[in-house]
Amino acid sequence: MFRHQGKNRTFIHNLRLATLLSFVAGTVNITGVLAVNTLTTNVTGHFAFFAEEVIKQNYTAAITFFIFTLFFLAGAFISNFIAESVAIKRPDLSHVIPISLEILILLLVGFFGVQSDLSTLSGKWIAFSMLFSMGVQNSMVTQISKSVVRTTHLTGLFTDLGIELSQLFFYKKVNERKRLNASIYLRLSIIVFFFIGCISGGFLYTFLEIKTLFVAAFFLLLALMYDYVRLQFFVLKRKKFTRVLK
Repeated sequence: MFRHQGKNRTFIHNLRLATLLSFVAGTVNITGVLAVNTLTTNVTGHFAFFAEEVIKQNYTAAITFFIFTLFFLAGAFISNFIAESVAIKRPDLSHVIPISLEILILLLVGFFGVQSDLSTLSGKWIAFSMLFSMGVQNSMVTQISKSVVRTTHLTGLFTDLGIELSQLFFYKKVNERKRLNASIYLRLSIIVFFFIGCISGGFLYTFLEIKTLFVAAFFLLLALMYDYVRLQFFVLKRKKFTRVLK
């Protein structure tokens, strides 16, 4: 799911990555909305809010929304910087530290955070932390899939989906239809699992409140363990095959 990169990645690898992490993003998104009344998986809306507060001459609030974008940017920067640094010696493990960092942030926010709003310092830091974690995730997914998969926001997905649905009326060759169908299925999967994450996360929030982030962290940890177990399985299989040849 994470280890395969470039030409080694298949549609199934991207599908697994897309469904799992879009579910996580949906869960984080609704938790941010319910906990601090703000979006924490993308920055598009925050630029609009920033402009609105500037026009109102409410510069304190404007700065807050601008800092939101910087935390998302910082998460993306740190994620890729770590991945590139690790990839120099262990490219198969370049994803481990970014995902572990995201898990740690979500666990800390879930453990120490409380329902608040952006007028309080605690509310701001909850939003900062969640935006940073989503920057980490979006950067990691984009880098691993070579920009095929994005999981933290849907605007670009709906645009690409609309384009590809229209192309079905024009591209009739077998290989073109096969490529289009696979891409449409992938994008629909991301959208559906993002919605599932939002709905199930919203339901869980009524019981767990901000600790709903533990669920998102659990699924990320599950993904790491799945990749590790599969890696060990193939290593053992290769060693067994080598012994047989000898």
